[in-house]
Amino acid sequence: MQKKPIIIAHRGASGYRPEHTIAAYELAIEMGADFIEPDLVITKDGILIARHENEISETTDVAVRPEFLHRKTLKVIDGEAKIGWFTEDFTLTEIKTLRAKERIPQLRPQNTKFNGLLEIPTLQEIIDLAKRKSIETEPIIGIYPETKHPTYFQFIGLSLENTLIETLQASGYKGKNAPVFIQSFEVSNLQYLSTKTDFPLVQLLNISGKPYDFIVKGDMRTYVDLVKTEELKKISSYAQAVGIHKNLLIPRDNNDKLLSPTSLISDAHANNLLIHAWTFRNENCFLPQDFQGNPQGEYELFFNLGIDGVFSDYPDTAISVCCNIK
Repeated sequence: MQKKPIIIAHRGASGYRPEHTIAAYELAIEMGADFIEPDLVITKDGILIARHENEISETTDVAVRPEFLHRKTLKVIDGEAKIGWFTEDFTLTEIKTLRAKERIPQLRPQNTKFNGLLEIPTLQEIIDLAKRKSIETEPIIGIYPETKHPTYFQFIGLSLENTLIETLQASGYKGKNAPVFIQSFEVSNLQYLSTKTDFPLVQLLNISGKPYDFIVKGDMRTYVDLVKTEELKKISSYAQAVGIHKNLLIPRDNNDKLLSPTSLISDAHANNLLIHAWTFRNENCFLPQDFQGNPQGEYELFFNLGIDGVFSDYPDTAISVCCNIK
């Protein structure tokens, strides 16, 4: 009998609280999420913190802080020019003076009431929360960190990987059965991590584009290429799971209606890879036409296909459906 899918709180319960805040992670745990997911970037002094991007004007109040006005700059991140404020230009002490804000206020105006109230958490603070809550509740709350822009951070001398492994190990996480998944959209850093740790690794696969380290190396393969059976076999040599854009599992037509499922789930399972789908959200603008106003129906469809987990901004919705699947 297949285990029930795991529920991964995407950036915490980010449908209800500004993403990547202790409040979002704590609410997700209270809702019953199996894992909480921090996107990891790094500070000038080498501390891992949770932000969607290293450019932080969309998710913090840095742009209205006069003491940091001079830090605004132009950088090229993964080939894309960005203007703003970047975590690697701030110490942790400076980051801790900032406050989080809702990233998509036009869709989630209810979350803007928390703007200016919540700190930017470190990875260690998120781990400490999960450990504390795991003592209070059953079962253990897992950690599902993503390494953001690993090639870029390695290039500027602030590699994420060793710091991540050291932080997890120092917190008592050990071995392949630890409640940990480490994910990345790049390949080479996961391959490196596979030589340094037994923690389960997750290769993220998008509906378009290619891993940035492939661009740097001149590798012509795209994410869509990587879902082919022969490529999944290669992924299984260094990773234990794939994190899949849900449209790769069930494509949509030009009218945003669902087409027939692909063979990707069975192909991944045939290569001993778990398959975790992303990202599930309740708002209609993210739902296919088939499930407007009915996010529960979308979950049910994907759960019945046999996926092993979902990333959700609304873990309570995911859990309510998951508990009822047979």
